[in-house]
Amino acid sequence: MRAEDRSSFTDFVAAEQAGLLRLAVLLTGDRGHAEDLVQTALMACYRHWPRIARKGTPSAYVRRAMVTTQISWRRRLSSTEQVMEELPERFAPSAEVHEDEQLKAALRDLPARMRATVVLRYFEDLSEQRTAELMGCSPSTVNTQTTRGLERLRASLGTLAAVREVR
Repeated sequence: MRAEDRSSFTDFVAAEQAGLLRLAVLLTGDRGHAEDLVQTALMACYRHWPRIARKGTPSAYVRRAMVTTQISWRRRLSSTEQVMEELPERFAPSAEVHEDEQLKAALRDLPARMRATVVLRYFEDLSEQRTAELMGCSPSTVNTQTTRGLERLRASLGTLAAVREVR
């Protein structure tokens, strides 16, 4: 890779890293996995950086790489899950869990594609069309996944609010 391309990539990472990490945290629900996701997407993009930079919108390309990588990770993990005879004891959340943490927990419970559509539409404030382009699906799929994701979030957060009122 030429020195100017390396410099362009370094400048891009310096300028966009915080935003990419925020998106990755929302996509993965975990800071450690988010850092891995950003790193993996940037490594994949680095190999093709001259071509990506020439096309004009490297930020969109890297975001798409993050979304597709996250979805493929989830698919791979779901195919390697093991069945257990007994479920481990679950951690009971404290009554004073911050609302942002409740939202993050509810987002983590959504399937990967559903979570990606909700995050891209409402956190990244992208249109249905732009979200569809990033995810490689149709706008109607984005609309359906977003609607279902919001319904699940409302149900999940409504259950948490009801539990808080009972206490």
